[in-house]
Amino acid sequence: QVQLVESGGGLVQAGGSLRLSCAASGRTFSTYAMGWFRQAPGKEREFVAAIGWSGGNTYFADSVKGRFTISRDNAKNTVYLEMNSLKPEDTAVYYCAAQDGTYLRDIYEYDYWGRGTQVTVSS
Repeated sequence: QVQLVESGGGLVQAGGSLRLSCAASGRTFSTYAMGWFRQAPGKEREFVAAIGWSGGNTYFADSVKGRFTISRDNAKNTVYLEMNSLKPEDTAVYYCAAQDGTYLRDIYEYDYWGRGTQVTVSS
């Protein structure tokens, strides 16, 4: 069982930056791949970024590539999403999720989810 708690969301102007954190419980965090997803009002939840269990492999949605960075600290049981050059269309609730598989872009492969943190980007 893994419990996930996101933090770091907030209101930022377009062009600004935020760093989201996701703290995980459990001693097996280092064996899970981690992902970030987001859901804007009236839209489906979508993949943003993911990182393998070792941190060696990272994946990004085309919409955030070059602006967002994902990283993890297995000693702290935490995964991060560094978001730069934010745009109003990045406004959404951001969720972190964990899985022990290999299809890191697939929302249905994730077994554990946090409750989300709101990110609002003003124009």
